Amino acid sequence: MTSSVSIAIGDNVFERWVDHFAANRARHSAIEARIDWNATADLPEHAREALVRSFQRFELGEGGDGVHLLRKARGRGAFQQEALRMLVAEEQQHSRLFRRGLQHMDAHTLVSHWSDRIFTRLRRSLGLRTELALFLTAEAVAMPYFVVLARSGPNEVIRGIGTRIALDEEHHLAFQIDQLKQGLASLSIPVRSLVFAAWWCVAVGAATVVAIDHGPALRVCGMPVRAYWGVALRSFRRAAAATFGREERIGDN
Repeated sequence: MTSSVSIAIGDNVFERWVDHFAANRARHSAIEARIDWNATADLPEHAREALVRSFQRFELGEGGDGVHLLRKARGRGAFQQEALRMLVAEEQQHSRLFRRGLQHMDAHTLVSHWSDRIFTRLRRSLGLRTELALFLTAEAVAMPYFVVLARSGPNEVIRGIGTRIALDEEHHLAFQIDQLKQGLASLSIPVRSLVFAAWWCVAVGAATVVAIDHGPALRVCGMPVRAYWGVALRSFRRAAAATFGREERIGDN
């Protein structure tokens, strides 16, 4: 998926993001209306097992209520807080879509998973800016997964879910960049280099977890795990570079 997404930093940037998220509701309805949720899954068993395992983990990870994140954002501008609330609502919609995908494949959801527990505990222990950086990392390395679902999922329902989520995540990355950009711009060059080095290590770990946990689903969609790992890190590098003030193409794999 190739697109250049950017909403310039300025006094009204988060007001514009609120407008964007509000307009998204109609786009979401239009995309979902084209998905035939009653279609038969009709997948080979190995493909079904791989996608079920993958969707179960994403359904769990995307379903957070955002209470801790929104609490940390208190004291920020009213439009930023509202935009964050709307972002969390879109992520919860992604969880619903993965849940519908599981129903399509006649599978259940998970109550918990170790990767989700670790991620949740880690982000809750962080300040707002660091938690946002962690979210950007997770979304950047997951973006190639959503794109490959959209392009090469084994049936129309799976591709529809991938398309719906990939379009959102492309803008979510740009939103996270807008939130982080101003704070990072004030750092000295040596400090920015240290921040990027630490951030890169987190991204490598996150991409590795996705490659291990979702490798079978990636292969079902025709993407070798090694290829995904490289694309995921390039996706993160573009997002991080844009956050530090360089113009980058977000979502271009």
